[in-house]
Amino acid sequence: MADLENPKLMWLKAALLLLIGLIAGALVWVESPHLRTGALLALCIWGFCRAYYFTFYVIQHYIDPKYRFAGLLDFVRYWMGRK
Repeated sequence: MADLENPKLMWLKAALLLLIGLIAGALVWVESPHLRTGALLALCIWGFCRAYYFTFYVIQHYIDPKYRFAGLLDFVRYWMGRK
């Protein structure tokens, strides 16, 4: 599969991913509309966003500036092979 290079398709992909997240979050909230569920869902989203930021920004800019990750599997391979 070739890399996505068309900016319009990249924006479409981002919009679709956002839509998936919004729909999934809304369905979880509809299933259990409690303050606790909303708080746990918000913490889950926040935690995964911070982990993603760490994986693709902190490591590349502060820990190992020479290494570039192509995706999460690439990060796992890097992490498993570190000394």
